[in-house]
Amino acid sequence: MKKIIFLCLMLLGSLQAKVINQSPSMQIINSTTPIVDIRTPGEWVQTGLLKRAIPIMFFDERGGYDVQKFIKELNAKVDTSKPFAIICRTGSRTGMVSEFLSKDFGYEVINLKGGMMYAKSKHLPIVKYK
Repeated sequence: MKKIIFLCLMLLGSLQAKVINQSPSMQIINSTTPIVDIRTPGEWVQTGLLKRAIPIMFFDERGGYDVQKFIKELNAKVDTSKPFAIICRTGSRTGMVSEFLSKDFGYEVINLKGGMMYAKSKHLPIVKYK
C-alpha cells in the first residue's frame, strides 16, 4: 500500500513539474525568483555571475557530476518548492539539467536559454565571483 501511495505521489509531482524556457532578462533579475548558476568555479571567475545568482556547480571541469551533492546544496540555498531559474554559459547544460530536475525531482525550473553569453550580449548586470 505504501508503495502505491509513493508511486502516486511521484506521478502527481511529475505531472505538476515543468520547465519554462526564457532568455535572461532584467525582469528575472529584478524578481524574487532565485537564479542558480550551475557552471564551474573557473567559469564564475572568468566571466562573473549574473546579478543575484547563486553559484552551485553541477558538472565539474571534466564533465562529472554528483547529483546528491548538488541537490543537497540546492535545497540548502533555494526554496525548491517554488520556481527557480538556472543558468550556464550558453544554455546547453541548463537545458539538460532543467529537464532532469523537473522530471526526476518535480521542481519547476526556469531554463535561462542562451546563458551567460546571452546575458553579456544584452549588457545585463554581472558581478565578480568572490
